[in-house]
Amino acid sequence: MTVIVVANPKGGVGKSTLATNVAGYLARRGHQVMLGDADIQQSSSAWLGMRPADARPIQSWDASSSDELRPPKGISHVVIDTPGGLHGKQIKEVLKRADKLLIPLQPSPFDMLATRAFVADLQERRRAAGLDIAVVGMRVDQRTLSSENLRDFCEGLGLPVLGYLRDTQNYIRLAMRGLTLFDVPPGQVAKDLEQWQLICDWLEA
Repeated sequence: MTVIVVANPKGGVGKSTLATNVAGYLARRGHQVMLGDADIQQSSSAWLGMRPADARPIQSWDASSSDELRPPKGISHVVIDTPGGLHGKQIKEVLKRADKLLIPLQPSPFDMLATRAFVADLQERRRAAGLDIAVVGMRVDQRTLSSENLRDFCEGLGLPVLGYLRDTQNYIRLAMRGLTLFDVPPGQVAKDLEQWQLICDWLEA
C-alpha cells in the first residue's frame, strides 16, 4: 500500500484540490483508493459526499483521529489531506504514515515563507530522509511576476517541482460535483491534463 500525504502548514494553498485530484487520477488508473481527511474542516470528506455514484470509487477515511491507519483489505493507495497549521507532533504522525509527500504552494510571499520553514523542519527530521518529497505550484498565472518569483523560490528549495497548475475555474466547477480532471472527457480539460503529466508520473513511480 502506498500512502501519499498532501501537506503544507499554510492554509488555503490548495491542499484539498490537489489531494482530491490525486485520488481521482489513481482511481482512474484502476487502483483501489482511500481518501483520508485529517483536516478538522473535512473538506475532502464533504467532496466525497458529493461524488456521483457512477464515478470511479474512492473510499473515505476520517484521518483526523489519532488511530493508526488500517484501511480495508484491498486498498492499494491512500491519499491524506492534512490541515493548515501542521506542526510538531502532527508532522511526526504524518511522516510516520507517508511514503510520498506532496507540497502544494501558491505564488504568495506568505505561502513561500511558511513553506520554507516547513521544508527546513522536514529536513531536520530523520523520518523525512527516506521520503519521496515534491512540490506543486498552485493557481499559477505564468504571465505574472509572482509566477517568476515562485519558480525562483522553488529552485532554491532543493526539491523536485512537478508542475505549475494554472488558476482555472475547471477545478472549482468539477469539485462542486464531486469530480476531478480525471473523471471527465480529456478534451474538456486538455490544457490542465498536460500540466499534470509529471505529477502522474511521480505518483506511479
